[in-house]
Amino acid sequence: MENKIIINEKDNVGVNLVGNKKIPAGHKFAIKDIKKDEYVIKYGEIIGRAKAPIKKGEWVHTHNVKSHLDEKTTYTYKFSANKFDSEEGFFYGYKRAKSRAGIRNEIYIIPTVGCVNNVCKLIEKKAQKFVKGSIDGIYALTHQFGCSQLGQDNENIKKLLCSVALNPNATYVLFVGLGCENNGLEGIKSYLKPFKRNNIKFYNCQEVENDVEYGLNIIKEFSLKAKKLKREKVSLSELCIGLKCGGSDGYSGLTANPLVGKISDKIVSMGGSAVLTEVPEMFGAEQLLMNKCESKEVFNKYKKMIVDFKNYYTSQGFPVYENPSPGNKKGGITTLEEKSLGCVEKAGSTKIVDVLDYGERVKKAGVSALNAPGNDLIAATALASAGCQIVLFTTGRGTPFSTFVPTMKISSNSKLALFKSNWIDFNAFSMDEKGLFDLIIKTINGKYKVKNEEIREIAFYKTGVTL
Repeated sequence: MENKIIINEKDNVGVNLVGNKKIPAGHKFAIKDIKKDEYVIKYGEIIGRAKAPIKKGEWVHTHNVKSHLDEKTTYTYKFSANKFDSEEGFFYGYKRAKSRAGIRNEIYIIPTVGCVNNVCKLIEKKAQKFVKGSIDGIYALTHQFGCSQLGQDNENIKKLLCSVALNPNATYVLFVGLGCENNGLEGIKSYLKPFKRNNIKFYNCQEVENDVEYGLNIIKEFSLKAKKLKREKVSLSELCIGLKCGGSDGYSGLTANPLVGKISDKIVSMGGSAVLTEVPEMFGAEQLLMNKCESKEVFNKYKKMIVDFKNYYTSQGFPVYENPSPGNKKGGITTLEEKSLGCVEKAGSTKIVDVLDYGERVKKAGVSALNAPGNDLIAATALASAGCQIVLFTTGRGTPFSTFVPTMKISSNSKLALFKSNWIDFNAFSMDEKGLFDLIIKTINGKYKVKNEEIREIAFYKTGVTL
């Protein structure tokens, strides 16, 4: 890349890629005079208004630019998305009778309530001796909720845990309950019944004498079957990728996110699926995504998701532009609009085929939009729960976390990739589409484990009352 870049011919700012005494790397500079209250344009779109006159060559950032998201917005629909020729591709995964193929052969231990977290962790620890043959891992997916939540909050926790259990990477699942919680096993069983799975077992700790040994014996039975499974050749149409960014910087919308967008287009052209979430990080770019909705019906669902999320913010007393984070700003992102316009690049340029509520699972091939917040672990958990076998996580600042499926870290800049090589799987500053696609194929084939794959965490989007 050159030292400076102008992204779109409509822009009145450029990006300083190297940095100097006046303008840090990844930050913006004016390419012409900008009057007070005039729009600041990047990506060919509005990212804010000038708070004061800005001279050509001046640093453009939070000191002289403000968000315009508090202004009235009217949404319209005019379809505009690219169409690609179909391609054919394959990977080697674990075929499932009633879902997409798994890219991992794993056993999950899921507590219905945080009260039994230690029981699940003890079972996980003692069960490591069963990780043999083709088994990739046995993991306890602990959390702090499951009791004292009411109404929709309690329903969301149940839905999400069940969706975790239905992920294609889960060969077998053990639900461990306490026996007196709101999120009880009967509700879990009732929710899962229509899926007719025979790879899930359940028990309450209050109903057995030795709760750890009881669970360990079930895991032993699971492992004797799971260790014999073999990878088989399956179509890439069975792959579903989750799209997430966190700790963004001024390079994210130039390198990592557009590169992942090309991968999304490629996967979709092969009949696969991609899921975009982080609804608050669509604010300012939502009209672009609305125009990619394949029908008026999908557009209306998408518009409702955006409007409802904005109303949720304002009902809590917060403006919709309560973002970007301090780290984002330090990296060169000035307003939420700027962050959003870079964020949505991950979805590529193909149409949006569906809009999913929180806890829902992918139903159609193509790109789906998922209702979830921007918080890294909550959003990544929602993506994996929607059925994504892998999450592609772009970052300009770096983070060591992982949700319960492989979470590939893709850096937007070379400095981060070198400094945090123990976190970062791929340096997107190269814009090497083939290199990233090949690494993804290597990962889903089980030939590469992402840097933080042994870390497995889940988190919920909690909105209601806790007793």
